[in-house]
Amino acid sequence: MRISPFCEECLYQKERSKSENEDFLKEVRKLLEERDDQVSAPYMIYFFKKLYAKYGIVEKDWKPIKKQYNDLALSMEESIRKKIFESEDPLARAILYSRIGNYIDFGAMKDVDDSVFLKLFDQGVFSKEDWETYESFALQLKEANNFLLITDNCGEIVFDKLLLKVIKERFPKLHISVMVRGEEALNDATLEDAYDVGIDRYADTLLTNEKAITGTVYSVLSESSKKVIDQADIILAKGQGNYESLSSQGFHVFYLFLCKCQKFIERFSVPKLTGMFIEESPLQI
Repeated sequence: MRISPFCEECLYQKERSKSENEDFLKEVRKLLEERDDQVSAPYMIYFFKKLYAKYGIVEKDWKPIKKQYNDLALSMEESIRKKIFESEDPLARAILYSRIGNYIDFGAMKDVDDSVFLKLFDQGVFSKEDWETYESFALQLKEANNFLLITDNCGEIVFDKLLLKVIKERFPKLHISVMVRGEEALNDATLEDAYDVGIDRYADTLLTNEKAITGTVYSVLSESSKKVIDQADIILAKGQGNYESLSSQGFHVFYLFLCKCQKFIERFSVPKLTGMFIEESPLQI
């Protein structure tokens, strides 16, 4: 997903909020102006981060916030698990709750409101388009050998874990891989977070994107990580950052996220916090 002029200015203003150093901001602007057309916003932010040490910019410590939301989600886990397995279609319900978990995003939103987050579990429903995507997803899971989940935020990964539990029980022969972030990047989940919430119990393979990138940039992955993507029969990518970095790149991917920023609201012509469940195949690109 290309960086629009609106997105470019948004990226610049976020860096400006971290430092008013004119030389730093000049370098940020230069990176934006000279970027390759195919560079996504998550990858652009990764380039900005490389300037921080040079200008003495200290990044916010996200670990307390990540733990806060992992703990919140873990406190909800049992009640959400019951709702999933008591529903008529546990897989559909698990996907719905996994998507609601995508609300916990401190990169796309200025404020994460816990009360809004909790209300979404009572208000969330599948649209007609969601059901159509779901039918394709479920059918392909039945026929697949290798499934890859690319995660996004902390807290959210607890609901991803419940989704994997359903998938594991329904398709026991399926090999499940889970990819998290390789280094600290906002409130995104890393290996440490994955182990903390126990998502590793449902992953046959647990790997990372090897970088502090809030998305999945195929070109910078190790050969082993590229191989997992290449050999996956089904990829489910969570969050806006993964959509920005993976869409239109020639992959067959199911995307699951909430529209939280203006760029996505305009891209899909939907109200804020609308849930999206999208299948993109190479033939559509």
